[in-house]
Amino acid sequence: MPENGEEPMAALSLTSSTVDGITVVRVHGVLDATTRAQFADYLTMAGADLILDLAGVTFMDSRALGLIVHRWQTSTTGGARFALIGVEYSKSKVMWITGLAQRLPLYDTLDDALAAIG
Repeated sequence: MPENGEEPMAALSLTSSTVDGITVVRVHGVLDATTRAQFADYLTMAGADLILDLAGVTFMDSRALGLIVHRWQTSTTGGARFALIGVEYSKSKVMWITGLAQRLPLYDTLDDALAAIG
């Protein structure tokens, strides 16, 4: 336990809601090897139509990006709707390094994503 008596923050927090029939998963924290299984399990439980809100991500590695790309591919192949919102270069550089930022459906806000895929 930290000396100041506060509980340490979880490395990853995932919450979801439904907007216009689409599951919106809000991701807060680190997406890396230590949180990969938790993130993968949560994505498995999400609905077919999915918007990932990555505004709360503090770091993303290539394995997490691989999970996102896999979900994007299976969603679009199956006719489901998929989008990413709130992606920040400084916290998700791997998206740009791999060139996927130009291919993935990225939107600034939930409203933008809903208008595009809704």
